[in-house]
Amino acid sequence: MTIEKVEVTLGERSYDIQIGIELLEKAGDFLLPMLKRPSVVVVTDENVTAAQGERLKAGLGAADISFKFIILPPGEATKSFLQLEKLTSALLDLGGERNDLVIAFGGGVIGDLTGFACSILRRGCQFAQLPTTLLAQVDSAVGGKTAINVRQGKNLIGAFYQPALVLADITTLETLPKRQLRAGYAETVKYGLISDKPFFEWLETSGDKLLADNGLTERQYAVKKCCEEKAAIVASDEREHGARAILNLGHTFGHAFEGALGYSDKLLHGEAVALGMALAFDFSVRLNLCPKEDADRVRTHLSKSGLPTNVSDLKANAGTAGELMRFMLRDKKTEAGKLTLILVKAIGEAHIVKAADASEILSFLEEKITL
Repeated sequence: MTIEKVEVTLGERSYDIQIGIELLEKAGDFLLPMLKRPSVVVVTDENVTAAQGERLKAGLGAADISFKFIILPPGEATKSFLQLEKLTSALLDLGGERNDLVIAFGGGVIGDLTGFACSILRRGCQFAQLPTTLLAQVDSAVGGKTAINVRQGKNLIGAFYQPALVLADITTLETLPKRQLRAGYAETVKYGLISDKPFFEWLETSGDKLLADNGLTERQYAVKKCCEEKAAIVASDEREHGARAILNLGHTFGHAFEGALGYSDKLLHGEAVALGMALAFDFSVRLNLCPKEDADRVRTHLSKSGLPTNVSDLKANAGTAGELMRFMLRDKKTEAGKLTLILVKAIGEAHIVKAADASEILSFLEEKITL
């Protein structure tokens, strides 16, 4: 399998996404030309260190790049002000300079937190994304969205800050727990649902292979496909003033359930997105925007892949419809107190709906909670 490249074209902030197998062992070769001095700080978590840390150390050492690791706790709770303060303090203690490069080595949590820390450290220092989860490789490591969670909602404190490089090593997915792999698969499916029906149809026939232990070829194809689509959208609307919002299909519903369950492992982000996408299709059917057979087809595929598609699939009480609505109304896409939703006309035809009827959404949630 060859290394494949996708470029995110953003003028002076342009960067490459390199996708392939055993890239950690080659990481130093990619990074060395970008360094003012042959030294990096690696931000990661305990799980990634145990599973993949030695591979990255070998790849950096082969290029005579010195390194220091900052190891954080795993899990969504790490995206917090507390951990942001600890991380920025640790980076300063290690003597980090503005021209140095920090490596975000892990999944979406590490990527989001590290990227945000780098956006504010010394008013901005460069960082590279080395995503180790499917969710991060197909989505969160690309596009420059960085953030932490707060009591009021998910990703409400953050910045648009692009990485200098993304290295997506498909072989890191071999040690990923199956639940995490399935969660990342939800974000993969999203790209077929928003604008690429043929890709969704490919996933219907090849998704099982992608999720299987020997699915390297299918995973690399899917990661490249998703990165190409996201790169094009980000290049056209970097700061989400318009078209980029379409990437949030399922997220407004999903984030509400994540918040209600305390941003914990009771509901992983990708699982929340799967549920949110199923609800977005159902709500589109309710508004006569989308054929019911499309919503049923999406639910069947997500459910077959081991993902939640009904509120009853959750193993914890997500609260009342009113509580979920309060989280939804804090969504970043809200304008003048009115909700913006990403809804669908069909599989592969997502669109942005501004000033969605809150009373209609509340009634819809009440019905879904009682099913």
